Amino acid sequence: MSKIKLLLVEDDESLSFIVKGSLELTGSYEVFVASNGKEGLEAYVSFKPDVIVSDIEMPEMSGEDFVAQIRQGDKKTPILFATAKTSPQDLIRGYQFGIDNYIRKPYLCEELDAHIRGILKRVGENDPVNEVISVNQDTYPLGLYIFHVKHQYLQLGDKHIKLSVRETNILWMLYEEKGKLVRRTDILDKLWGKADFYTSRSLDVFVRNIRSYLKEDPSVEIITERGEGLILRFLPTNADFGTF
Repeated sequence: MSKIKLLLVEDDESLSFIVKGSLELTGSYEVFVASNGKEGLEAYVSFKPDVIVSDIEMPEMSGEDFVAQIRQGDKKTPILFATAKTSPQDLIRGYQFGIDNYIRKPYLCEELDAHIRGILKRVGENDPVNEVISVNQDTYPLGLYIFHVKHQYLQLGDKHIKLSVRETNILWMLYEEKGKLVRRTDILDKLWGKADFYTSRSLDVFVRNIRSYLKEDPSVEIITERGEGLILRFLPTNADFGTF
């Protein structure tokens, strides 16, 4: 069985030494360590990793700039950010740069291993975590808005509001079950592959964004049932009855 090729981009030498040693000791990993984003780019070309784990704040080139460079030509290689940052702004920035998930510092090597194996399993199964959910048609009425699922935007008159892949998928999951409770765990499992602190916080950020996009129509609301899930409610229009 071939080993997992991990590119670890980390400026903390002690941490990278421990992670590399612990993972390679299992016999399942080949780990290449880069101390900053610039070295990480060079290693990415020569090492051809299966997965990348990167710190964010590093000298020479930050983790965000490193990921942005990778994503210009590679949308597939899984990338995780390892960070102690927990603010919604930090989380959303990472996803905007193109990462697949977070692992919270400090972490155990066993935890990192579980994250890596989980994300590689999804990739191996061609799970479209970062693709728009398949729908039968493109446009769906949503109060005063038109929801263009395939093209990822909301339309309000002449105004187009661009949606990210995750925003589109979250809104579609709620739209499919409009008026009904959609459990947080179901959304997290389907769109992130797991439910933990970071994915849950990330979901909150994306829902907040969607609410801001829908604020022009007070009849459209996303209701939070604390500890349970989310409900999308909106007044039906003629379009809902086939006259759109």
